[in-house]
Amino acid sequence: MYALKAALLLIVIVCGGCAAPVKELSLPTAGESSTSIYLVNHGWHTGLLVRRADIPQGLWPESADFPAADYLEVGWGDRDFYQALGFDLGLALKAIWFSTASVLHVRGFRGVEERHFPGIEIVELKIFPGGRERLFRYIHETYAREGAVRVPPLAPGLYGDSRFYPAQGKFHVFNTCNTWTARALQAAGYPVTPSTRAEPLMAQARRFGQAIRPQAVAP
Repeated sequence: MYALKAALLLIVIVCGGCAAPVKELSLPTAGESSTSIYLVNHGWHTGLLVRRADIPQGLWPESADFPAADYLEVGWGDRDFYQALGFDLGLALKAIWFSTASVLHVRGFRGVEERHFPGIEIVELKIFPGGRERLFRYIHETYAREGAVRVPPLAPGLYGDSRFYPAQGKFHVFNTCNTWTARALQAAGYPVTPSTRAEPLMAQARRFGQAIRPQAVAP
């Protein structure tokens, strides 16, 4: 399913533009301790992986929907295309040019283990208290709350213990899942340039972070 979606999306968004980067890395003050977050490379799509215990009180109340989870992976995209179980050309074109709504996809699980991400590149990034607060506020504010304190899920997610939630923003050729993830990293304090494609974002993350599962090398 992902390979088929990738084939179309990479052809269409290859012309995608980039926004201006943050000018400098957010550094800790004396005595501040760091927290790890993880950037996950699904090939055409990137997601953020965070520890549920690191979420500041009062932010991201929907994380309570995953009481048994140690970690949450979150990604953003077009509502219809992201939720489709199989490839649909009409939904793909609609997502690129005529998207009307978006969703967050959240998955909960225990431990960052091979069985959760077989063969997938993961880069660990360190953030500090100020960046952590901004990152989780960014995620919190992506939910389409419409006055609700806690948003109910729209539907089960794509795999495992996962769910879709209504989100702010519209997907389009210059605003993809990867630009959403890049802006999350900017909120955390990393000077990345938002890209519509996964690989330019991963290349930037490799400069700042440490690969806990490295990039696949072609034979």
